[in-house]
This record gives sequence, structure tokens and C-alpha cells, in this order.
Amino acid sequence: MDVEPLRPGTPGPRPGARRRDRRGRGRRWDLIPPHLPGYRTRKEQFDDTVADAGAALAERFPRRLAHLQVLVEEVPPSDPAPWDDESVLLGRALPPTREHPARVIVYRRPLQTRCAGEQELETLVRQVLSEQIGSLLNIEPEDVDPDAWSE
Repeated sequence: MDVEPLRPGTPGPRPGARRRDRRGRGRRWDLIPPHLPGYRTRKEQFDDTVADAGAALAERFPRRLAHLQVLVEEVPPSDPAPWDDESVLLGRALPPTREHPARVIVYRRPLQTRCAGEQELETLVRQVLSEQIGSLLNIEPEDVDPDAWSE
């Protein structure tokens, strides 16, 4: 057996010991095979949606968005900036500084709770990204991504 029982005064299980359940019948493989849709978590799917939308917008403005970073966070900070209104933030744009390039932050939980399906979530992500990138470039959001607003 791989795991030694603990005795009083011993430091604990040895490093690298495999953990199994009580009868040695722990999970031995993934419950969902990789080719099924449930294999990826909602967070991984959301990250892919944001990455795809950000890449599509970076292709529209390759020179102006060459150093743009698109980040995903779970929830907005609990202490909003003084210029933020009282509504829940869906995204935030941070202009470039000496230390960091321009950044757009998208908040996953507020976006996912507002959408019923994947198509609606993709549209909302594109709209939030186009609003934030538009604020960085001083362009109207409809001009940044016209397809996100036509639906």
C-alpha cells in the first residue's frame, strides 16, 4: 500500500505518496472524456470566448492594439474608483503607463449571470470589449466592432 498510517508523533505521510480513498478505489481517470462538451469548465470556455473576441478586434486595428493585454477576472473590485458609477462593472480599460501596456479587464461572473446561452454571452463579451477598446482609442464602440451591435 502506498500510504502509511499515521502514528502519534510522526510528521505525516511521506512526500510523493499517492492519495487514494479508504478502500483504494479512488478516481483513476477523467469522468468525462475530452471529446465531450462537459470536459471543459465554464471558466475555460469563457477564457476562450474572450481570447477569440480580443484576437478578432486586434486584427481590425493591428498597429493600435499591438501591445493591448486582455485580462479576465472573476468579479470587479469591491472598492470601485470614484469615477465609476454605482452599477456593476462588466469591464474596465486601463490606459498604458510606463510599467504596463494598455489593458482591458473583463469580469467573468457579471457577464455570465446576465446571459442565458453561449451565443448571448459571446455577443455581450464582444460588446464589452468594443466599448472598452473604443474608450482607449477614442472611437465609438459601434465603429470598433460593428457586428457586435447589429444583432
